[in-house]
Amino acid sequence: MRQSRIVGTGSYLPDRMVGNAEVSPWLRLDSDAVYRRTGIRSRHWAGQEEACSHLAERAARRACEAAGLSPSSVEAILVSTTSPDMALPSTACLLQQSLGAQGAAAFDLAASCSGFLYGLSMADRLIRSGQFRRCLVVAAEIKSRSLNLEDPTTAILFGDGAGAAVVTEEQGPQGILGVRLYADGTRHELIGMPAGGSRQPASPQTVRDRLHTLRIRGGPLFRVAVKRLAEAVAGILKEFGVGVDDLGQVILHQANGRILRALGERLGIPPAKLYSVIERFGNTSSASLPIALDLAVREGRIHSGDLILLGTFGGGLTWATALVRW
Repeated sequence: MRQSRIVGTGSYLPDRMVGNAEVSPWLRLDSDAVYRRTGIRSRHWAGQEEACSHLAERAARRACEAAGLSPSSVEAILVSTTSPDMALPSTACLLQQSLGAQGAAAFDLAASCSGFLYGLSMADRLIRSGQFRRCLVVAAEIKSRSLNLEDPTTAILFGDGAGAAVVTEEQGPQGILGVRLYADGTRHELIGMPAGGSRQPASPQTVRDRLHTLRIRGGPLFRVAVKRLAEAVAGILKEFGVGVDDLGQVILHQANGRILRALGERLGIPPAKLYSVIERFGNTSSASLPIALDLAVREGRIHSGDLILLGTFGGGLTWATALVRW
């Protein structure tokens, strides 16, 4: 029976590091207050010459190198982003060109911060169906360019970066055991960017009203995110008949430190098993999970045969979980 396995991971953070001391004066906060609210001390912001596809290429090449594969051998490229280079063509097609992966299928998907697991699920199913044998799943985000730097709910949270995974056909016991996807469009108002699409096309007025910047209703989003993702994590563990003690590592969307702590406490996950990079990189939207996954692998926190739980939530609302035998 065909199944898929993650055989290589990669990540990339832009060179510019932005500490709390830089963002706090815009918001009349001190650095310690920013950390207390978010668990974040620094984040990375892309340079003016960098676009989403540039970050994606760096992470993708590192993932391919870790997998021992040439980027030209990839058969499908799936890019999760809500900050693409442009509306058309897809960032995935731009990435295909820069990687030299001629002939590979390529498309973007927009599931906000859950996008990496949505893409991983698609790659898993494409491989299980026999359509492809080697897929590249990338999440790349430049959120710094859609921030209102006077809005403390967003300006202190978001950073830029990209993470990637090479997924290939696998016959053995290791691989992606299952990915579960969820959405609730009735809560779409909790996080989004109002203008720029067909509902509110760009105009001088939308620019003046800052409708092209990210908006979050923090309190309600916190409550629903913790509830829904905790339910989904408990559900996939029950489905596969495993408990928290069976897990090697738990890697969740790096939204903010308070949400990670709340989820850990609700699910009974020991701090040593709940890997986090939120303090160093902030919230990089859909890139946050694959960035954390790659660093956990490279730091030796994940070993062959480990059972790894992944979980995300984001705008839409969307959320997802995955169970992986490494």
